[in-house]
Amino acid sequence: MKNTQSESTPTRRASPGDLPFQSTSDVSDLDQSSNRPNSKTPEFGRGGKARARKILAFLPKALLAGLLILAILDMLAGVLLRYVVVAVTEYFDLPGVNFFWVEEVGEFTLAWLTLVGGAIALLERTHFELAVLVHRLPERIRRLIDRVNYWLIAGFGLLAAIYGWKLAALNSVLLSPALEINLGWLYLSAAVGGALIAIYAAGIALGLIERKAAAIEAL
Repeated sequence: MKNTQSESTPTRRASPGDLPFQSTSDVSDLDQSSNRPNSKTPEFGRGGKARARKILAFLPKALLAGLLILAILDMLAGVLLRYVVVAVTEYFDLPGVNFFWVEEVGEFTLAWLTLVGGAIALLERTHFELAVLVHRLPERIRRLIDRVNYWLIAGFGLLAAIYGWKLAALNSVLLSPALEINLGWLYLSAAVGGALIAIYAAGIALGLIERKAAAIEAL
């Protein structure tokens, strides 16, 4: 008799409260998860932009760090040679030490630091900005003005790259007085810095490179 009743008893479907170690909210989340759209695509797009930005900024930053270390060492060497070594050679009546190469190294380093650093500052948005009127306009107009601004910067960088390359080719037959370094390397800094400025500005204008938010936007 008991067996007959157990066989005729219908099977009751488990409710969310009967599931072990799961609350009703957990089950509802599981049910809704199947209907959620796939959010991997926009995350991948944002990650791709950030990855491209890091790749484009890594090599110039590494070059900038090396140039900065070289400039510091050059200044230290100049101070040591000018105020210590010269005094020692004069005191002991020794032959003089030629340290005119310090100035040439400083000139080359300063040129590359300025132009490559200017391109990186464009990417990091550390150039000086004066917010007077644009930040009060509607967002759509601000984006349009911002895009036009970066296209103008890209055009300037392209001109600097073209004429810097021409100057480097024109002065490639000349040598510096002390170290006899090809002066084409000095003017090549304008070509490299201008090319980086053009690439960064065009990438930001096209939305391919993500830039940092301005201070006025963070307020």
